[in-house]
Amino acid sequence: MPATQRNRELGLLLFAILITTSATILVQLGTHGEIDPTFLSYCGGLAALALTLHVVNRIKARDADPFVVPIATLLTGLGIAMIYRLDIADDSSGWGSLGLRQLVWAAIAVAGAIAIVIFLRNYRVLFRYTYLFGLSGILLLLLPFIPGLGVEAGADVWVSVAGVFTFQPGELAKICLAIFFAGYLVRTREALASTGTKFLGITWPKARQLGPLLIIWVASLGIIVLQRDLGTGILIFGMFIATLYVATGKTSWVILGVGLAVSGALVASQILPYVGLRFSNWLDAFNPDYINGSSYQLVSGLFGLAHGGLLGTGWGLGRPDLTPLAHNDYILPSLGEELGLVGVFAILALYMVFVSRGIRVGIAGQDDFGKLLATGLSFTLALQVFIMVGGVTRLIPLTGLTMPFLAAGGSSLIANFLIVGILLRISDAVRSRPRVVIG
Repeated sequence: MPATQRNRELGLLLFAILITTSATILVQLGTHGEIDPTFLSYCGGLAALALTLHVVNRIKARDADPFVVPIATLLTGLGIAMIYRLDIADDSSGWGSLGLRQLVWAAIAVAGAIAIVIFLRNYRVLFRYTYLFGLSGILLLLLPFIPGLGVEAGADVWVSVAGVFTFQPGELAKICLAIFFAGYLVRTREALASTGTKFLGITWPKARQLGPLLIIWVASLGIIVLQRDLGTGILIFGMFIATLYVATGKTSWVILGVGLAVSGALVASQILPYVGLRFSNWLDAFNPDYINGSSYQLVSGLFGLAHGGLLGTGWGLGRPDLTPLAHNDYILPSLGEELGLVGVFAILALYMVFVSRGIRVGIAGQDDFGKLLATGLSFTLALQVFIMVGGVTRLIPLTGLTMPFLAAGGSSLIANFLIVGILLRISDAVRSRPRVVIG
């Protein structure tokens, strides 16, 4: 069975490398009409590193899930191909190009996943440091407020190290908080799941049990108010609600959580100007007062998706560079313009499979901590994808998050591959147990 799992992973990984290499070649042919072997060689280095991760899995985590690494590699490769395509449109080259930087960050991210698989032999050791991870998550969120570290860039979510490079500590904070939520709820699940008042066929928690939920809600509002980061606040609160639901199995917690989230967002839209502007852009994007200013990005992205149609313009044949921040916030509309609705659905299907495999790992496990951690991390990625897709398609107000694996940015990419490493470790531990547990 271990050889079967790893052989399946190898076949899927080679297919992912083939797809991403073909995408890069099509970008070069669509923009220049010829193949540039230099950038392809850089991509080959990343492919070799991904294969190294596979070899490490074959040695250290023989029972790990075979779909996680290939999907992460494919999504990352598609993102690099689109960022490279936007660099060509902007006439960027060398270290000044975002595509080359993304390749470097991807290499560091895959190396991080390799380190997790090698050194985190037993993921349960994380449970011992539950409160230390909680404190670390809080400190990471507070880093941008330290004088000399914080970077002025709209939302207060970036820090600069020695003025050389910047990163977003909130991306690592979500992993620390996921570990904290899982460990905390393992310890308190019995109290939170105890019988309360029954109303409308649903058992509601007692008033004294609402403390943790209200604390995380207030903390999320603090992120929105102090850091001016609507996306991270929603993401952390949603992660806690999902983990709480899995820990207790009570629908009432979800209803209360959604109610608090909606009420907090509505109040913030009335009190905080930047949140109110996002709601205005969402509800009245085509208003002439907005379309030439604050809602231009949203409208431009929608027109790009419309231009792509069902099958897209083809790699390198569209104009995704007309949309501001097309490599980051709006990388999905960029891909939608050149790959069409079919391509967007294929990408969303990859996310769906990735998340479902992570949740399956949690459900199959007998260890409560591993179950909550795998489910919490998987749901976080799913919620992040929903928030971004909903924002760029005008389903919900746009926030400041990024598409996992696809968008340009080292912080997000490293954090996502660390999640990959943790899921590999948990799935290996689950599958190493008696086969009757997982079928």
